[in-house]
Amino acid sequence: MTAPVVAGIDVGGTNTKVLLATPDLDVLDRVDLPTPAHDGGDAIVEAAVTAVRSLLDRHRASLLGVGVGSAGVVDPTSGTVLVTANSFTGWAGYRVTDAVTARLGVPATLDNDVNAFLLGEVATGAVAGERDVLGMTLGTGVGGALVLGGTLFGGPHGAAGEIGHVPGFGDTPCTCGQRGHLETVAGARGMADRYADRTGRRRSTHQVADAARAGDADAQAVFATAGWGIARAVLLTAGILDVTTVVIGGGVARSWDLLAPAVTSALAAEPPVSGAAIRVAQSALGADAVALGAAAQVRALVPVG
Repeated sequence: MTAPVVAGIDVGGTNTKVLLATPDLDVLDRVDLPTPAHDGGDAIVEAAVTAVRSLLDRHRASLLGVGVGSAGVVDPTSGTVLVTANSFTGWAGYRVTDAVTARLGVPATLDNDVNAFLLGEVATGAVAGERDVLGMTLGTGVGGALVLGGTLFGGPHGAAGEIGHVPGFGDTPCTCGQRGHLETVAGARGMADRYADRTGRRRSTHQVADAARAGDADAQAVFATAGWGIARAVLLTAGILDVTTVVIGGGVARSWDLLAPAVTSALAAEPPVSGAAIRVAQSALGADAVALGAAAQVRALVPVG
């Protein structure tokens, strides 16, 4: 008798992560592969599905469903990617869930990667069981998502939780065309730009972090500003929605030792009017978060047992 499993797929512009999990979301196996991002939607899905089949054969498992988390703007209802970065070709407009179901014969779901990240952390990660949470991902940019009352909240226009594009953080141009968004101070691109502005030297955020730990005052200032920005975003959410639990992931968050002092200081200086303690947690699932959250999403739709 084969064991029932769910699969989660995290489609990024560079790599695709695929995992199998039990219905209780215990990860059984995972594989990373290059995303054929410029070969079109069929190629992207086929590469991921081939990996799913390989994992199923390895574990002699029966597949209940597949959840997909993708970079870009998506329509979860139709399972279609709407907008992508220029790192993809032929992905925008592609009906992902129809393609996955046609190939594997099981139900499939699609959501954007930040929503999936938060669902994973709420299901079995750093904020497991919490019903009201802000999720933030600090990568090239800053992504955000909200769970309210135990349910993912997209808002009437699908943009709820997009904390990275809240203004009030200076006057630097943002990648979206506006100015002074959180992303300009707490995203990797914005942090690298800020360091270059201060020093005339172009460094990656990882290199800026190394410099900060080695005592570089300019690098330390970049991380202090990022930490201040993160705290301001958390306080805005606490003040408007009374959400005081936050989970943060992404590459920049791996330098939490450099961000935490400014975050802690800013939160202490201006506590929310409710008086409730704010909890800021780092991601517990790491690179599995998006794929596991996608698996959690499809698990809720399929009968188990």
